[in-house]
Amino acid sequence: MKEYKLRFKHTDGKPGFSGLLGKIRMRVGMSRSDYTVKPGLYALNSPDKASPVLVSANYKYSFDVLRAAAGELNAWILVLDTKGVNVWCAAGKGTFGTEELIKRINKSGFSKYLSHNTLILPQLGASGVAAHKVKAKTGFTVKFGPVEASDLKKYLENGQKCDEAMRTIKFPLGARLVLAPVEAVLAWPILLGSVVLSVLCAFISGGLSVFLTLLSLSVISVLTGTLLVPTLLPYIPGSSFAWKGWITGLISSAIYLLPSGAPSATFIAGVFLLFPAVSAFLALNFTGSTTFTSPSGVKKEMFYAIPACVISGAVGIALLLFSAFKGSPQ
Repeated sequence: MKEYKLRFKHTDGKPGFSGLLGKIRMRVGMSRSDYTVKPGLYALNSPDKASPVLVSANYKYSFDVLRAAAGELNAWILVLDTKGVNVWCAAGKGTFGTEELIKRINKSGFSKYLSHNTLILPQLGASGVAAHKVKAKTGFTVKFGPVEASDLKKYLENGQKCDEAMRTIKFPLGARLVLAPVEAVLAWPILLGSVVLSVLCAFISGGLSVFLTLLSLSVISVLTGTLLVPTLLPYIPGSSFAWKGWITGLISSAIYLLPSGAPSATFIAGVFLLFPAVSAFLALNFTGSTTFTSPSGVKKEMFYAIPACVISGAVGIALLLFSAFKGSPQ
């Protein structure tokens, strides 16, 4: 009987120095959309017909985390075309989904080669995949593995069963802070706009102190939304990320502004409308970095939070400009 020839690419569990550089690039938001691997079937080390089949996204960082966690394990990795998006976000967008999984199974042809019919998917991809549909159309049984790739070996040794710890989503301080740099870097357009506003208000009013005050508040609002909110996330009251950002931004602006004094009540009102709105918007953006939220919850919050931030920010800018004109030399 003719042996079936399986088409695949080879890889190992060592992302190497280039993987480290890529990880640093991703942490600061450099060319994230281009950091991909080609979708398809990969042989991790030296798998055979009985080796487990792991499913991942074609975001290279996700792929590297999986193969590094697998180490010397012999396995197949089926990479879905998620358009360079990580598993959790891609599941919400639908690219790490049922139809894409079925397509890759059929295209790879490994059903004729394997001695089993089980696929192991990351748990955070569960919202995008209907296991019963995959079973009906391909014959493959979908199992959802642990939340953390680091638990993969333990999961396999445990007979492909997750204990409670493997199913628990953790988001400790370290995991939150490691995401802060990319959020801060991606906030540069907001910071640039704030700098322009600071220069404009200082030019109109003729006061250097106005420029320094607004510039400082701009930096504070960005750091509040991208660093302080993630740091204090579990301790800030409320479930809305925008609310967490707004209240924290209001407090940080007040701590800086009130002791030093302000030109007028109009100026204070402008500050308290603009800069907490900036922090709220940036904190809302952090929902894409945390597993605390769901796609439907994010959409619902964006529906009311983004217009509120825009309106508050616009009124705040208008008041600051009015304050500058009012305080300019006659």
